[in-house]
Amino acid sequence: MEAGLVASLNQPGGNATGNLVRQLLPTVTTVAMLVNPKFPLGSAEARDVQGATRSLGMRFDVLFASTEREIDAAFTDIVRQKTDVLIIATDPFLLGQRDQVVGLAARYAVPTMYFLREFVEAGGLISYGPDIANGYRQAGVYTGRILSGAKPAMLPIWRPTHFLLILNLKTAKALGLEIPDKLLALADEVIE
Repeated sequence: MEAGLVASLNQPGGNATGNLVRQLLPTVTTVAMLVNPKFPLGSAEARDVQGATRSLGMRFDVLFASTEREIDAAFTDIVRQKTDVLIIATDPFLLGQRDQVVGLAARYAVPTMYFLREFVEAGGLISYGPDIANGYRQAGVYTGRILSGAKPAMLPIWRPTHFLLILNLKTAKALGLEIPDKLLALADEVIE
């Protein structure tokens, strides 16, 4: 197993995303990211991924969508620009539109990487994101501390430390992709 890939996955963000894209499609040259401009964290996430993909020699484009119609238009642009891989930025709106996004990715045969397993369960190709169940457990720990008298301002800021890699082999087959063995070995879950 490639040590650099494992190390990058332990440091989530642009580098992990860029390395996963490279492992999934070694010949990728163009990457696009779908970002909701109304979600404040989207631009920062896009900058991280842009830096990582460019350092790997890939062209990077950002497409903005905050409505269903704009999502449709973004996929039209992706096809016209012959984008190799699409990355969906972390965003509650895009999560709510997962059936639309996954459906368009399938219709246009665009390999797409998502931020949560729910997309992969809906038929998406791959996701890499925080373990939400672990986040709920941590919220419970914080709640317990607060109810025991701790001042919320004195509690440390918690960041996710466990990220899940989920792969959908049925979708990979439909796209004509073979998932490399090293990604299969790293996957927390493989949907067949």
